[in-house]
Amino acid sequence: MQAHEVLLGPVVSEKATELAADNKYTFRVSSRSNKVEIRRAVESRYGVRVSSVRTVSMPAKEKGAGYIGRSKSRRGYNVAWKKAIVTLAIGDRIADFFGAV
Repeated sequence: MQAHEVLLGPVVSEKATELAADNKYTFRVSSRSNKVEIRRAVESRYGVRVSSVRTVSMPAKEKGAGYIGRSKSRRGYNVAWKKAIVTLAIGDRIADFFGAV
């Protein structure tokens, strides 16, 4: 897989921002990718050295389950996805990760 097929985008959340301060960056990745492919994609795209990669498969969540009177036919699910938490080597940083310099 190519780097643009593996890395789908950064995860922008409060927890991901806190992890970025500890040199750990969170990405939304292809569900078919493995840790080796994720490591190579981050290293080639950002020009950094990766020390570890952790992956988490996020389950689909039910949506549209409002008040009791709503029928079951209106319920649905968000898509399941995979995220990777990438720890960079000491001294490496991704400067423009969230759009700030």
